Amino acid sequence: MKNYFFTSESVTEGHPDKLCDSISDAILDACLAQDENARVAVETFAANNTITIAGQVTMQGTLDAEKIAREKIKEIGFDCAKTDMDYATCKIVVDITKQSPDIAMGVDVGGAGDQGIMFGYACDETEEYMPYAIAMAHRLSKRLTEVRRNGEIPYIRPDGKTQVTVEYEEDKPKRIETILISTQHEENVDMDTLKKDLMEKVIRKVIPADKIDENTKIYVNPTGRFVIGGPLGDTGLTGRKIIVDTYGGYARHGGGCFSGKDASKVDRSAAYMLRYIAKNLVANGYAKKCEIQVAYAIGMKDPLSICVNTFGTSEKSEEELAKFVREKFDLTPAGIIRNLDLKKPIYEQTTNYGHFGKPNLPWEQICKM
Repeated sequence: MKNYFFTSESVTEGHPDKLCDSISDAILDACLAQDENARVAVETFAANNTITIAGQVTMQGTLDAEKIAREKIKEIGFDCAKTDMDYATCKIVVDITKQSPDIAMGVDVGGAGDQGIMFGYACDETEEYMPYAIAMAHRLSKRLTEVRRNGEIPYIRPDGKTQVTVEYEEDKPKRIETILISTQHEENVDMDTLKKDLMEKVIRKVIPADKIDENTKIYVNPTGRFVIGGPLGDTGLTGRKIIVDTYGGYARHGGGCFSGKDASKVDRSAAYMLRYIAKNLVANGYAKKCEIQVAYAIGMKDPLSICVNTFGTSEKSEEELAKFVREKFDLTPAGIIRNLDLKKPIYEQTTNYGHFGKPNLPWEQICKM
């Protein structure tokens, strides 16, 4: 395609699915802070006023999952039982066991923690080498949280979504066709005031002026009301926002989620490594856009296959690039963990507004190739 429209969405940290991701990653970081070799696979479910935390943890140390969950719920801003959830009074159920010895048998010797396919992607559309639509959607969601936390728009609540439609011309982002923001708010907020505040304090602060024109359509809370939010308005579950976490649908995703998993799970670590490789291929001029796929078998160290797609934007053949990737990068689980330093408690900072495009993360660093 040369001329087309493409849409991506993002959500705020108060979205019920993201609340669950945040709790799961906070538990992961707490485990890694005590034991860098901790094995963690934790999922969180939120419904009404109840949080359920379940999964497997094998570690040296102690884990107070309930305390971590309440602190995270409070940090996000859920303190009102009437409109969302109250961190102090909500019910928390914990059901955590140890990792299956059948899985550990393969992982302990450096093999992959599961079978599966993973993808990494990068393009030159933005300074962070991310597709334009998801980059703009994340900026809007992050700004929504900022103006709530700093009091610029004091009447909005934690739950929210954004969506951006970009018009492409000759495969380049030309303009923004549509901006959609849905944000939870307090009971007696005037919708005209909300729309005005979001336009002035959110949209105009983060969206480049040259990408908005007289034909850009802007929608705010299309139903006209969004008071009940968080788990009181909708259930939440770890790993249900994988397209928000990755590339906004612009590139493929293998299916496995990231949050709540330590780096021995290639669902997470290999996806990070492939992003690193794809970004560096683009940043070093090998291609304008690049998608990489690998496949793993449980217990085996080396990937079963490597596929590189540059969408016709590279002077090198994709077979050459696949060979280059295989020879230059250690794609064993142990090699990925070592090269990206993935045993540190860094995962809470990945949970919201995408796991990719944040310059401080190890898989976002640019090297010479």
